[in-house]
Amino acid sequence: MPSARPPTRGYTATKDQLLARLRRIEGQIRGIEGMVQDDRYCIDVLTQISAAQAALDKVALGLLDDHAQHCVIGARSADERERRASELMGSVARLLRRG
Repeated sequence: MPSARPPTRGYTATKDQLLARLRRIEGQIRGIEGMVQDDRYCIDVLTQISAAQAALDKVALGLLDDHAQHCVIGARSADERERRASELMGSVARLLRRG
């Protein structure tokens, strides 16, 4: 019985780097939690939240780029390319509406 291979995604080539970056962000979030537990100054906490958001934004932009290069441009048909481009723009719109 052949094993089913997971589909190739736009980020597959850099998956290890992506996971490492997400672990660093996870550490940033735990650090923010510790700052709140330690009653740190509000502005210091907000500064760290801003840094974590910027790090997540960088991950999101990289994923958007990977999706555009691999999934949209590499689509097999014009219909699929159009559908994936629409998905991409929906994702961009959601990222811009944040906050």
